Amino acid sequence: MAGSEAPTDAPQQTDLDRCVHCGLCLNACPTYRELKVEMDSPRGRIYQMVQVANGAPITESYIGHIELCLACRACETACPSGVEYGRLVEAARAQIEHRTRRPLATRLLRKLVFEYLLPNRTSLRVAGSALYLYQACGLRKLVRGSGVLKAMGRIGELEPLTPPVERPFFYRHIGRVFPAQGQRKHRVALLAGCIANICFARLNEATVRVLQANGCEVTIPERQTCCGALHVHAGLRETARRLARRNVDALLDGGFDAVLTNAGGCGSTLKEYDELLEHDPQYAARARRFAALVKDVNEFLAASELNPRLGEVRATVTYQDSCHLAHGQRVRSAPRQLLQRVPGLTLREMSMSDLCCGSAGIYNVVHTDMAMALLEKKMRSINATGAGRIVTANPGCMLQLRVGVTRYGHGQQVSHVMEILDEAYRAPKPPIESQ
Repeated sequence: MAGSEAPTDAPQQTDLDRCVHCGLCLNACPTYRELKVEMDSPRGRIYQMVQVANGAPITESYIGHIELCLACRACETACPSGVEYGRLVEAARAQIEHRTRRPLATRLLRKLVFEYLLPNRTSLRVAGSALYLYQACGLRKLVRGSGVLKAMGRIGELEPLTPPVERPFFYRHIGRVFPAQGQRKHRVALLAGCIANICFARLNEATVRVLQANGCEVTIPERQTCCGALHVHAGLRETARRLARRNVDALLDGGFDAVLTNAGGCGSTLKEYDELLEHDPQYAARARRFAALVKDVNEFLAASELNPRLGEVRATVTYQDSCHLAHGQRVRSAPRQLLQRVPGLTLREMSMSDLCCGSAGIYNVVHTDMAMALLEKKMRSINATGAGRIVTANPGCMLQLRVGVTRYGHGQQVSHVMEILDEAYRAPKPPIESQ
């Protein structure tokens, strides 16, 4: 169990009552589109939450329908009644955690991952180093080529989803302050993430360089920790609250103009720390101040006077919306505006760019079949654009899309918006007088 049940660790009646069961959410829901099962739609899941709120037992069927949800929040965008479905499904999962008991092996695995791995730098370094050795020494190539994965069951299915490890890790930069290039316009803090420190170290470094090029002094706060997004999605709200308090203490009083993240999924949770800690008398007000400081890096740069000294990046790209950036944070135009500023870049929109790719935190690990079915359809939309590069704004989406390129794609390169901008700032530029 995660801890004592807080008032928000169950769907609230006021939130449930907003749903008028109109069904406009159905077409926006990836699992409903795939299965055509009412109980696997937002409307159907809310109906089930209402039954539980009225005293119905939490059954295996209920748990299955709630956990099959990607929590992509596309239904929030479609909903005319303003139903905060993300808040509801996260509360339902927390309620499940408090009122049911998972099998011992599942409890131990979840405790290992959520309590001892994600929030712990030492554990992540050890795990990252072991995974790096597996990938770099030739063992992975040997294992994949031998066919042994087919005999390994579930582990064999998950092995191709393991992310590539990037050395050196970004941990070496935590605690550092990077000066602005030219006149300092902003003082910002960058959340480095957890897994991103070992799997997206180069992306974090590119993000720092882009911010520096735009007059930002960038601090990587020493005391920061995992944002808790994966914990919230898994129903482990008490653990997420502990992490939230640590981040609030580490960043709120640093005198920063903004607290930035390059991960759409992390940003959505960071901006909702005020909801997570709303019943904490010591942190409620501080969490509200913290949430007001949080910006996605695309959002922050698009609202700033972007440094125009961009060189050419000759490529045709298509943009995949991160669900938690588009639906959770309502940031859609900012990444596109930044891409359109890059000389030589052609942006081709894909159909249904904001339909979930199937990543959804650890969803592709827990519900691999559904995740791959969604990914195959996403790749059809991407392939139809003819773009040579797929751009997104969330590391989780990047991992999923790379798998998609391997399985269903045409050799496309997957990049983050910040990596594209970094390329442009580092590319040769025309003389100032010719601009």
